[in-house]
Amino acid sequence: MNADQGLFVPLLLGILEGLTEFLPVSSTGHLLLAGHFLGFDSPGRTFEVLIQLGAILAIVTVYFWRFVGIGKDALARKPGALRFILGVALASLPAALAGVLLHGFIKGVIYETPMLICIMLIVGGIVLLYVDQLKFTPKYTDVYNYPPLLSLYIGLFQMLALIPGVSRSGATIVGSLLMGTDKRSAAEYTFFIALPIMAGAFGYDLYRNRELITADLGLAVAVGFAAAFLVAWFVVRHLLDFVSRSGFSLFAYWRIFVGAVGLWGLLLFG
Repeated sequence: MNADQGLFVPLLLGILEGLTEFLPVSSTGHLLLAGHFLGFDSPGRTFEVLIQLGAILAIVTVYFWRFVGIGKDALARKPGALRFILGVALASLPAALAGVLLHGFIKGVIYETPMLICIMLIVGGIVLLYVDQLKFTPKYTDVYNYPPLLSLYIGLFQMLALIPGVSRSGATIVGSLLMGTDKRSAAEYTFFIALPIMAGAFGYDLYRNRELITADLGLAVAVGFAAAFLVAWFVVRHLLDFVSRSGFSLFAYWRIFVGAVGLWGLLLFG
């Protein structure tokens, strides 16, 4: 991390994290590309993972009473709540296992390959644009009623997002739509299945890199965390209504634009 940059770059990256975490545009891809061109390099890429806690807490805040209701229903052994919790667990399992097994390769190789990130942004944008324009007749419109097997399949799509630039929410939304969900519930489901994945990644990365966290890095993480929380709270509050009205094409075009600009920058400046 470049100490000369002060807290401006961590603040900027925190805002970027909050804006992009729950949009199908790849928050990690945006953070890594921005960090590359801004000369921001956190030890072990710890900063980029730890500030995700701000986005996690934004979901918890917005959906707090719904989580309380799910917990009460689960304690009362209501089938819908138990099925929902099982589905979230199944959707989280593939990416969690792959993330642990491939942690060193992902952080040490893929995260350090900005050219791949740009390509994945463009390819993912094209795929998202194509799927968004397909005419589906949804079978599932309520995340509470997603069957466990559907959740597992969505989890397999989520596993693709271990490659930065793919987008966790983008992969799960595409997978959900292809398997019969509507756009609004597909976007909402990404919120719920993000919690165990992102919380697990936060805890695992914090443990693995605890010796790398200095006072300067800790302060940078705190600033990025706060910015990510505030901006993500706004995004989570308004995203579903936007998706219901406009779909995902805007995000697809943005992905293609960012990937193309990133490739141009890499070819021009390295």
